[in-house]
Amino acid sequence: MCLIGFEWQPGTNIPLRVAANRDEFYARPTAALAWWPEGDILAGCDLQAGGTWMGVSADGRFAALTNYRNPSANKVDAPSRGQLVVDFLRERGSAAQYLAVLREQAGRYNGFNLLVYDGRQLLAYESYTDRLLRFGRGIHAVSNAGFDTPWPKLNKLKASLAEAGQDTSALFAVLENADLAPDSQLPGTGVPLVLERALSAIFIQTPTYGTRGSSLLVLSREGAEFIERRFENGKFTEENHFKFEFSGLT
Repeated sequence: MCLIGFEWQPGTNIPLRVAANRDEFYARPTAALAWWPEGDILAGCDLQAGGTWMGVSADGRFAALTNYRNPSANKVDAPSRGQLVVDFLRERGSAAQYLAVLREQAGRYNGFNLLVYDGRQLLAYESYTDRLLRFGRGIHAVSNAGFDTPWPKLNKLKASLAEAGQDTSALFAVLENADLAPDSQLPGTGVPLVLERALSAIFIQTPTYGTRGSSLLVLSREGAEFIERRFENGKFTEENHFKFEFSGLT
């Protein structure tokens, strides 16, 4: 998952809404959004490493992950970050407890941002800065830098989510916006300028890499609605839609 926008409204009947894009190499094998064989996790699956980028558990836990873009610091032998999402969804403790343990071993992984919700608290961890975060009410976002870093596409996503509200069609239109940022507004993340331009879009399209899926998730106190649209080489292929009530309190 490389772009996540979310609206946090604690204490309401719908505390969390999420709109997100997963960007990946087209050749990397991926399974569509579905219940996993154990019946405890609803998520897509990275068939190469076995983890996921975003998911929700049967009892209402949620997690999503983005990579931190810093090519010079990448470790080729680092474990898959997608397993962190799976581990949290199957955890029984609180979000704070999980992140406290993760913080001690985060250096094993390449840089990441992890957003977790245990049914009560929404927390996040930035491994590159070793920073734990709590969020105020409202709309927030993260891509391949820290949470709410004012990259052009994050600013555009946050403003568009506020305007779209609960309109599903409008939200997916936001996630499929392929406009590029002007060169003067591009961040410098250590990749060539031509790639930095391509990555500045909400919906990314290059010959070998781009947006593979767009997801909308609504978490209420009682259940969840999860919609995923899949793309191959920038073209829509299918939509998967799940709505369910939580199996129990977390």
